[in-house]
Amino acid sequence: MNKGSYHGSRRVNVMVCLLLCVFIIMLIPETVFAANTNQIGITDDSGTENRTVINRPGSAENAGDLRELNVANNLTVTYQDGEGNLSGTLRILITLTLIALAPTIVIMMTSFTRILIVMHFVRSALGTQSAPPNQVLIGLSLFLTFFIMNPVITQINNEAVKPFEAGEITQTEFLDTAVQPLRQFMYGQTQTRDVRLFLDIANIGSVEDIDDIPTRCLVPAFIISELRTAFIIGFLIYIPFIVIDMVVASTLMSMGMMMLPPTTISMPFKILLFVLADGWNLVIGNLVKTFY
Repeated sequence: MNKGSYHGSRRVNVMVCLLLCVFIIMLIPETVFAANTNQIGITDDSGTENRTVINRPGSAENAGDLRELNVANNLTVTYQDGEGNLSGTLRILITLTLIALAPTIVIMMTSFTRILIVMHFVRSALGTQSAPPNQVLIGLSLFLTFFIMNPVITQINNEAVKPFEAGEITQTEFLDTAVQPLRQFMYGQTQTRDVRLFLDIANIGSVEDIDDIPTRCLVPAFIISELRTAFIIGFLIYIPFIVIDMVVASTLMSMGMMMLPPTTISMPFKILLFVLADGWNLVIGNLVKTFY
């Protein structure tokens, strides 16, 4: 076979393949349309309706009817039982979501923020860079938070969790009852001007009591109040240590030791003063009392 005849037969084969591909592509839309016609229940030429779905979607009235549906062509989610409670699957989903949001809830709706900021002010005032380390400060702040929030947690457990587990209240009543102790705690630590700020931003007029304040306004107002209180406490903690720094700096200048950093000399004296005054007892004890 010469070279010209080889290329000619190759072109013929390519043309045949292209024609077959075009023929198959032209047949695909009719096949898909015929399949969809049978599934969704469109009447064919003979006048009979052919459907793969036994019952139309949305026709189920109870859990038993769901088993008769052809779930291969439908997605069905049962979100509510006959008593107004969420199904078990959605409860698990909500529980996992709350676990993921637990750090945010602890930081923004409890006493954790104030305690941690004050602990950092104490470490900065002492002049120690990493003593105590961050892990110790965070762990101490968490345990102090659980100690301070124990009455709130106990109230939520007694008034919301136990009645809900016993079936005495519905899901909606459980959520409304559980958030009330947290709102009472936040409201007691929030300043009026901070609440008024977010009420004005949300275009909400005068309110009569705490129930009229939306949670979306109460939470950021509580955070701002906690930051302000923590910085005020931190300033008061700084005062005695600043006095020590000033005394040490004046002494070094009078002795002509200007090249020696005052913080290097003052840090041991600050640590000694803090230990002799039982500083951790005073700071933590008075910090916890600010919430009562």
